[in-house]
Amino acid sequence: MAEDYCELCDLPKSTCIHGQPPPPPPAPAVRTPRPRASRATTSRTTSTPAAPVRKPSLLTDQAAFRPHILQVLSEHGGRLDQADVLEALGQRMDDVLRDRDRTTAPTGEVRWQIAARKERKAMIDEGLMRPATPGVWELTEKGLRSL
Repeated sequence: MAEDYCELCDLPKSTCIHGQPPPPPPAPAVRTPRPRASRATTSRTTSTPAAPVRKPSLLTDQAAFRPHILQVLSEHGGRLDQADVLEALGQRMDDVLRDRDRTTAPTGEVRWQIAARKERKAMIDEGLMRPATPGVWELTEKGLRSL
């Protein structure tokens, strides 16, 4: 007896994917619940879960740079070269910066300078600084008024 062949791939229909029904979907994975640890009774009267404990950051928050950037630029007429801004920020924020801020990132740059440039970008996005000239940090009228 001759076997029927598929018109699309010229294989016997018994081995051809075109003549076979689609495979059934995979069975969902069965999850077994983990046993819960018994909780000691406490004097808590509400059933709200406790907030997770966050580790303190090892780096100074990026937003902490904004008031210092605004002050440095306003003291110099609202416009200053990037190198001069970063030097003034380093002196002004010496007691604010943490140890890890003073280390170099994998890119070779000092971490607090990266954070300062990121804050500059955020200030540009909010219209407080002009992005026009590379290497120059300049406040807009809105930035000058925010002091």
